[in-house]
Amino acid sequence: MPRTAFTHVDTWVFDLDHTLYPPSARLFDHIEVRMTAWVMDVLNVDKAEADRLRVHYWRTHGTTLAGLMREHDVDPEPYLVDVHDIPMDSLIPDPLLAARIRALPGRRIVYTNGSAPYAERVLDARGLSGLFDAIYGVEHAGFLPKPERAAFDRVFATDGVIPARAAMFEDDPRNLAAPFAMGMRTVHVAPDPLAPDHAEAGHVEYHTDDLSHFLSRLTG
Repeated sequence: MPRTAFTHVDTWVFDLDHTLYPPSARLFDHIEVRMTAWVMDVLNVDKAEADRLRVHYWRTHGTTLAGLMREHDVDPEPYLVDVHDIPMDSLIPDPLLAARIRALPGRRIVYTNGSAPYAERVLDARGLSGLFDAIYGVEHAGFLPKPERAAFDRVFATDGVIPARAAMFEDDPRNLAAPFAMGMRTVHVAPDPLAPDHAEAGHVEYHTDDLSHFLSRLTG
């Protein structure tokens, strides 16, 4: 991984879930339970159908929330409060990751399809509070979800991000398509790299299964 490929970067954009904490923390197990319960209640369907719809909306619209809003005119704010009301016990502070994020030159921001208050709770539990210049949730994108280009445009316009001088770290490769098209450096953070013939592989420039180590190679 050429360190020189990132020397122009002065804005570092991080996804939250499964990026700034490992998938092994399994926060989404709790979130998915609450999402399913929400769908059951609002649409008056059983658990099996609610689970099917939750996944269908995620695949079709980018997030379950986007599907609920577009197909059922659901109010997003109560939904975001409810589904993110989960325990943070499985998260542990990571002082080394914190130090490596702090060492990045320039502006550091979090941009998640979750809500900003939820992101703040996660960062606090991970010992990463105070490291970021801004935290953006789906509410800052007008409830448009990643991977939609318009969602990135809204958040980046608000923050003043210049894509040609920015890098994006994401666990969901779908969400790297727009940043790549905008001229950002793209880093896929996941246990396994994409196969070369994967549909999303063309907009993934770098892969890492260890964000902290990857950052150390940029600043160390």
